[in-house]
Amino acid sequence: MKPSIPALARVVLLVCVVLAMVLVVEAADRDKLLSEPGVYGTFAAFSLDADWGKQDPQTRIVQLTTLKGVVEQHREKLAIDVYLLRGLSDHADLLFRIHATELRETQQFLLDLQGSLFGKHLTGSTIFSGLTKKLNYVPGMPDNLKAELKIPGEPGPKPYVIVIPIRKDADWWSLPQEQRAAMMQEHTEASLPYSKTVKRKLYHATGLDDLDFITYFETSRLEDFQSLILALAKVKEFRYNRRFGHPILLGTVRSLDEIIEVLAQ
Repeated sequence: MKPSIPALARVVLLVCVVLAMVLVVEAADRDKLLSEPGVYGTFAAFSLDADWGKQDPQTRIVQLTTLKGVVEQHREKLAIDVYLLRGLSDHADLLFRIHATELRETQQFLLDLQGSLFGKHLTGSTIFSGLTKKLNYVPGMPDNLKAELKIPGEPGPKPYVIVIPIRKDADWWSLPQEQRAAMMQEHTEASLPYSKTVKRKLYHATGLDDLDFITYFETSRLEDFQSLILALAKVKEFRYNRRFGHPILLGTVRSLDEIIEVLAQ
């Protein structure tokens, strides 16, 4: 039997009261965490277990308040983004992207998340961790190419997110710096036609994970993203990829409240 409107209203009121009791903290400097080098980026993807869908809406809503509570609890030191993968990926339902100056702060967030009432329903985790760094090859590229890279992308929302882990083979790392720089310039030139519509961010994962790089993309034009990947597959540098994807995570950019609304249904 479906819950009555008054019953749902009481549950929503309870949720509001609980959220109002969450400790109010000063948020971390999000812009700084997302733009400066030396910041750890972690991608944690989870699926919801079969029991989640068997619960009534009131129970799901109450448990979802613990998700929001954990995020609020940790936002003083972390920049936390949540993405909806359900319906677009068979690898996971949710993706968390966490930025931190100390990786142990991310670890504590994930421990608290998985220990919450909501977290008890999270299964099949896939976790990547990397580090943002200053540009390695761009400073040595021609001035006209560097100028083009500084042109801002198209304004407006970019609703799609794609995460691709990459691992290079041993031959790549044994190449002279000059040879790698030349191939990365070719890589950059191939990507320029799509730089206005596909936003990219790179994380260095060598030694922190079984990867070398984690590439994060946002776009409103998936056809441009696909063309970008096809263009990059033709350059010499791509031949040195030992792993590209496995998994590739595709989802949509949503606010935490939007995701809670979707999962509560």
